[in-house]
Amino acid sequence: MKVVFMGTPDFSVPVLEALVAAGHEVLAVYTQPPRPAGRGKKERLTPVHERAIELGLMVRTPKSLKGADEQQDFASLGAEVAVVVAYGLILPQPVLDAPVRGCLNIHASLLPRWRGAAPIHRAIMAGDKETGVCIMQMEAGLDTGPVLTCARTPIGPEDTTGSLHDRLSRMGADLIVTALARLDELTPEPQPEDGVTYAKKIDKAEARLDWSRPAVEVDRHIRGLSPFPGAWCMLEGARLKLLLSRVVQGEGQPGEVLDSALTVACGDGAIQILRLQKAGRSAQSATEFLRGTPVPKGVALD
Repeated sequence: MKVVFMGTPDFSVPVLEALVAAGHEVLAVYTQPPRPAGRGKKERLTPVHERAIELGLMVRTPKSLKGADEQQDFASLGAEVAVVVAYGLILPQPVLDAPVRGCLNIHASLLPRWRGAAPIHRAIMAGDKETGVCIMQMEAGLDTGPVLTCARTPIGPEDTTGSLHDRLSRMGADLIVTALARLDELTPEPQPEDGVTYAKKIDKAEARLDWSRPAVEVDRHIRGLSPFPGAWCMLEGARLKLLLSRVVQGEGQPGEVLDSALTVACGDGAIQILRLQKAGRSAQSATEFLRGTPVPKGVALD
């Protein structure tokens, strides 16, 4: 099919690669404009932009699609379908209407649960047992369109947003190729009104750990914010970013270190920290961390 692809972050790259590998004609790639990044604030291309160049595809980086000129440029491509995944710009109605077969969005949740910006983070933080990806026909509302097909995956006890992100990205790539091949057979199903939840954008203010919460919630908070922005606490005046944990037996004052293996008491139960990162250092296992920074029993994490 003649496809316009619209995506921006790493999550979107396997989808673009899968469309090309499946033999679809990618007429243009739309992605967010380059932005200053790093210490030197040098403009950096998005991951999708970089991969599109490597694949020899035409790239467009409008700051907005609200203008008549941009909408006309989009329509003039003559696409049969647009595939959208984590693009980051609102698509006005003229853009949604331009492709003959409409605009299909790959969304990383089992709609209508977790519409919005951070579905992977929120699913883990809420303790969901499973998640997945949906192929949705786009309309003007926020992730409200009818669903063509879904794929499911369990959320394991040591899954992080990072691990789930990578798995769902690959699932979305496979699913969109299958969906395009069967587009005439798929029936769009309106989303039920029951079960709608919204995955609001992660606020960095959420990242500080509250050890008074139950261990299961602290563990989900750590894994849900790993690797970015990273749940954190203070150890003797230094910030620690916690990246992986598990719920274990133990009790004590919230934040109290219970043994030499970084078991920490919570409001109810305890967690063991498995992976963490000191400010200005690389992430490391708890074993590696403790070799250089022993944390004796009884120390309080704040």
